[in-house]
Parts: sequence; C-alpha cells; structure tokens
Amino acid sequence: MNKSLTGPGAPNGSGGAGFRELVVMAGPAFFPLAFFARLPLAMLTVGSLTLVAGATGSYALGGLSAAMVGLGSAFGGPLLGYMADRIGQRKVLLPLALANPAAILALMVIGGSGTNIGLMVLASLLCGALSPQVGPLARVRWMAMTAGRPNSGRELSTALSYEGTADELTFVMGPALVGLLAATIAPWLPLAIAAALTLVLVPLFALHHSATRAHPGPGSAAAAKPTGDQVLRVALAVTGMIGMGTYFGAMSAGTIAFAGSLGNASAGGLLYAAMGLTSACAALSVAFWPQSWPQANRWILAGGLLFPLVLLLHLPTTLAPMVVVLLLVGIPVGPIMVTIFTVGGAAAPAGRLGTVMTMLSSGIVVGTAIGNGLAGTLADSVGFRGAYWVAAAAALLLFAAGLGTAILHRVDLRAGKEHPTRRRVG
Repeated sequence: MNKSLTGPGAPNGSGGAGFRELVVMAGPAFFPLAFFARLPLAMLTVGSLTLVAGATGSYALGGLSAAMVGLGSAFGGPLLGYMADRIGQRKVLLPLALANPAAILALMVIGGSGTNIGLMVLASLLCGALSPQVGPLARVRWMAMTAGRPNSGRELSTALSYEGTADELTFVMGPALVGLLAATIAPWLPLAIAAALTLVLVPLFALHHSATRAHPGPGSAAAAKPTGDQVLRVALAVTGMIGMGTYFGAMSAGTIAFAGSLGNASAGGLLYAAMGLTSACAALSVAFWPQSWPQANRWILAGGLLFPLVLLLHLPTTLAPMVVVLLLVGIPVGPIMVTIFTVGGAAAPAGRLGTVMTMLSSGIVVGTAIGNGLAGTLADSVGFRGAYWVAAAAALLLFAAGLGTAILHRVDLRAGKEHPTRRRVG
C-alpha cells in the first residue's frame, strides 16, 4: 500500500487516491454487490404501483400499494438497523434474503388478482418492512472500515460520496427499469426481477468480509445510551432527510405535472432523471472537497443554494429550458445527502450506527410520501408551479436543519469541545 497515503502524518490526498484506497479496503467485489443489491428497493414502490394499477384499473389502489411499501420501509428500516447493531448484519440480512422475496411473491399474486384490498395492503407493507437496507448498512461498513486509519477523514468522505452517487443512480435506474419492463413485457416482471436480485445478491452482500468489520463488539449494548446532544444532532439530521425526501416527492410530482401540461406526462420520469444525473455527479465530487471545510458549513452552503435554484423551476414553459433548470437544481442535492449522512453518522451513539443510518434513509422515504401527497394535491388544483412551491418549502426545511447543526457546531467551538464530526470522521 502506498505509504504516502497511509503512513503517519499522511496528507489528505486526492479524491482519486481515496477511491483507490476504497477498493483496497473493501475489495473490488463489494462495489457491484452493494450497488445492485440495493436496486430492488428502488424498484418496489413503482413496481407495486404499476402491478396493482394494471390489475385493478385504479391508480388510487396502485398508489395505495406504493404508499404501503414506503410506509413499511420507513418503519421497518430503523428496526432492522437496530437489530443489525445488536446481533450483526449477517444474522439480519440472510433471513431477509428469503423473507422479502416471499413477500414480493405474495404481492404479485394478491395484487395481480386485484380481488382483496386488505391482503394487498398487508403484502405491500411486508414488502417494504422486510426490504434489506443495503444502502444504510453499506455506509455502516465504510465507517467501520475507515475508523482509526491515518487518512480516515478523506477515505470516509470519499466512501460516502460514492454511496450518495450509488443511491442516486439506483433510484433513477429502478423506476426507469420498472417502466421499461412493464411496458414492453409484463407488469409483474419488475417485481419478479426485484425478488430474484434480492434472493441472489443480498446473501452475497451479507457474507462479504466487510460485514465482520461492522459486527457489534462485546458490551456494545451497554455503551449505546445516547446523550441529549447526540439525540438533538441525530434529530436535526433526520429532519434534514425528511426535507430531502419531501423535496424528491414534490419534484417528482411537479415534473410529471409539467410534462403533462405539455401533453406528454410520460416524459416526466425522463425529466426527473436529469436532476438525478447532476446530483449523482455532484455527490461524487464531495470526495475532492477540502477536509478542513466543516460539514455544517457544507450543509449551509448547499442548502442555501438549493432554495433559489428551486424558484427557477417556475420560469420555464417549454421542455428545453426546464431540462436546463433541472440539471442546475440537481447540483446541490447530492452534496447535501452526503453531508447529512456524514453528520448523522458522526453523531450516532456507540453501538447505534446502523439504527441511525436506517433512520436517515427512512426519513427520505417518509418525506417522499409527504412531498408526493402535498405536491400532487397542489398540482391538481393550481398546476405544476404549486408542486414546486412544496419543493421550495422542503429546501427551506433542509436549510433550517443545517442552520441548527451549524449553531451546535459554533456552541462546541466556543465551549472548547471537539466537534463530533471532526472527532470521528476527520
């Protein structure tokens, strides 16, 4: 291993060097495994909507199924994270690799028949609640693998920027894949593929050697009681993620409504992907940002940039200008997500990292449901600009949560305390 990167007193190094170090730490197999193993969760919401709506002819029932998948994931995720903190990731993921495909199969049979709404709701809830939380648990592994290394701050920043990019890509690819397969072959096929991917890839992810680094140590349960300061910091991070999810939901509804105003609502997904593209690239760029730049300041800057950019969404009336604005709007999104995961991970109590990471991901799910509901209602009543006002409000919530985190950071500095982010992630 390159001594200049890992020896005592090593410089922060470049993001490119950091990516090479990640491959050395985790091994090359980790990246495709962790990437494709999280794809089923990105397919389930849209896949359930497509299946049930196609079987029943009711978009309302399709939307209900999708909402129940999201609700199950939002509440089941933190519980699964807590269990992983207590007994280890493998003991949680391996049973889920069987249970989740079984729940998906049940939804395919029940939802595909469209005859029993109660059972359809139950099957949808179980699909979400039993979804393996691959993205959050991968972040836990990175935090464990980089901890205590001479260049841990740079390496963890690089790892989390990669994870942010992976999330953005899967949540763009997942719905697009569902739409393509459902339209060209059969509405049930996307769910069948999601079940097969979970059945094959989640056990491989669970058995990967990186899982042993995140295994709870002796006595970890006794060391897990959070302090008031930790609770507040985690609450601000979760609030930020709820704002992020609300933004995503509002943007999705608003962009579809905009495309519909032009007579082509089906193009809304492609428009939304434009924002995902720049967001993913910007998330990856965080690996190259100076480590001396405090996380709270990054959050403030990116959150402050997002609000005025969202206001620009009210201006376009044709397709090409809207694509340009959506590309611009995506730029601060990826860095905000990377930063919030970093802040939340740094504030997590001992032995509670998996719980906090899944809480943050669940915050996005809850926020997305809120954003879809509010923005969809306004889009119906006043048009796509009404939906984008919800996105603007979500951007303000994100900024406010970042401001609260920055205030706590200032208080720590004045009290002469070491900030948790610097102490734990560089």
